[in-house]
Amino acid sequence: QVQVVESGGGLVQFGGSLRLSCAASGFTLDGYAIGWFRQAPGKEREGVSCIRSSDGNTYTSDSAKGRFTISRDKAANTVYLQMTSLKPEDTAVYYCAATRTLGLCTLWKYEYDYWGQGTQVTVSS
Repeated sequence: QVQVVESGGGLVQFGGSLRLSCAASGFTLDGYAIGWFRQAPGKEREGVSCIRSSDGNTYTSDSAKGRFTISRDKAANTVYLQMTSLKPEDTAVYYCAATRTLGLCTLWKYEYDYWGQGTQVTVSS
């Protein structure tokens, strides 16, 4: 059974850092793209960053560029999102998602088939 599980969320102060983890089970990362998305109350779910697991090719949204870094550990079958210089507007539930693809990864949420339950990130000002 294909499954992704997020962890690592929490409460952090303005300017702080967090590292989110997305553990994959039921499949190996090769041949899949993993995306990180977030959803704040009353807002649409938006893409943050994604990675093509086969070669590590990544794409990051403008709002996260320079502050968030996505990476993967094939041996651990896990994808990470390192978040630095966090701002209150980064507060949201963060989700990881997986899609089977050989192409470049995308932040279009409808491309993704498997979603985790989400992890809350709260940035205080």
